Amino acid sequence: MSHFSRRNGQLYIDNIALADLAIQHGTPAYVYSKEAISEQFLAYQQAMGEQPQLICYAVKANCSLAILNVLAKLGAGFDIVSGGELERVLAAGGQPQRIVFSGVGKSHDEITLALKTGIHCFNVESTAELERIQDIAQGLDIVAPISIRVNPDVDAGTHPYISTGLKENKFGIDIDSVSAVYQRAAALSHLAIKGVDCHIGSQLTEIAPFIDAMDRVLLLIDHLAEKGITIEHLDLGGGLGVRYQDEQPPAIGDYIHAIRQRLGTRDLRLILEPGRSIVANAGVLLTRVEYLKNAGDKNFAIVDAAMNDMLRPALYEAWLDIETVSENKQANTAIYDIVGPVCETGDFLGKQRSLAIGEGDLLCIHSAGAYGMSMSSNYNSRPRAVEIMVDDSKAHLIKARETNADLMRGESLLPDPC
Repeated sequence: MSHFSRRNGQLYIDNIALADLAIQHGTPAYVYSKEAISEQFLAYQQAMGEQPQLICYAVKANCSLAILNVLAKLGAGFDIVSGGELERVLAAGGQPQRIVFSGVGKSHDEITLALKTGIHCFNVESTAELERIQDIAQGLDIVAPISIRVNPDVDAGTHPYISTGLKENKFGIDIDSVSAVYQRAAALSHLAIKGVDCHIGSQLTEIAPFIDAMDRVLLLIDHLAEKGITIEHLDLGGGLGVRYQDEQPPAIGDYIHAIRQRLGTRDLRLILEPGRSIVANAGVLLTRVEYLKNAGDKNFAIVDAAMNDMLRPALYEAWLDIETVSENKQANTAIYDIVGPVCETGDFLGKQRSLAIGEGDLLCIHSAGAYGMSMSSNYNSRPRAVEIMVDDSKAHLIKARETNADLMRGESLLPDPC
């Protein structure tokens, strides 16, 4: 169900006009639909049926406290990759026993915090990390629940920056050599083996790569059982794609049906770590046109949002749909590159877009709920955008716009010499 509609020439999110939000809160502004987020998460839960499961939202997709709180109230688990994300989940009401800790570079302090918090599981990504968790757990006299992330060497067919399941990627342990790592873990005093973890990449639009990886992991689980190592859960990670332009990703229900069929009668709890597919199309970025500039054969629409607000086009050459918030019947349609004020040639939000716009008009950048605000920065000393959550006909400010004073907080000048 789409949560965006046009009524009398005005673009709405649920039952609120986006133009009204821009007037009230200014731009750039991130706006999210609470109902859209809830629907996507519940689609995962409902498709699981009676299957033992834990749906862990990937916090890196969007870590806004209000979004985490909405999901926590729905019973979500959380996939984290840092101590900061752990603190955020707890502050938002997430339950420690529903948290899995992924990531290749967990620090001593982060592991200590997670152990004291009592998280569900560590997804271990190297033998060095395994030994570190053992040492810290032994010092705390806590048994650490662990799963080992295996690298199945499956090509997800996605952008190389978001591919994670090939041997050349930094993630996980080669599936052909991981059996020895599991045997080492079984011999360590303060580790408890819980599962196998696998994540092959992001923005996948076909089921086949997931099933290919799953088949390889199930063979590993059978092999480990022969070695006397029992696996309780299978964590297949996230990665299900969304529609940005003309992609046709599988429906959540079809994806989970295929996984459950492959699992058969195996006594395994399924853990999934969706992020993008829950929040991407639930959010937009509002921006206002500052200038229109003609440069010979090229037209530029210079807007007040920039690559520091939405990095994906510059980083991944990602395509995001861009449309006017209010129809401008006085403007002529032209082809524009939508660019920001940051001093980089790579500062663009969209290229070659057909729009009828004038200076001061509002633009809506769709599919901005994932990896938008969470990847934003203060480059060029630009305050980060405001965030708004829409709940049907009510709008809630969930993060105030940063100020220039916020950006300088904690800094100090060198003292004058004596």
